[in-house]
Amino acid sequence: PYDNKKTMNFCLLFFLIGWLTLGIGYIVWYYKLTKRVVNELARRNIDYLFTKGDFWLWNVLGLMVFIGPIIYLHKLFTAINLINKDIDK
Repeated sequence: PYDNKKTMNFCLLFFLIGWLTLGIGYIVWYYKLTKRVVNELARRNIDYLFTKGDFWLWNVLGLMVFIGPIIYLHKLFTAINLINKDIDK
């Protein structure tokens, strides 16, 4: 609620938008999600190296080596887990 933005439901993206946009919808959705997570890490002063550049490096360019998206998702989930841990304090 702090950034006054909403993230589109992933089911809507997966079943409707993603294939209609030939995959561009997925890129936009993940980029916006990454940006929101990065901003929340900064707002909560959580010391974890996760940037919007990680999205472009691992998720987009990393597709060429097939392991890149896995590394991106690991970093994303770690960042989200750190935020959740901070909420539970």
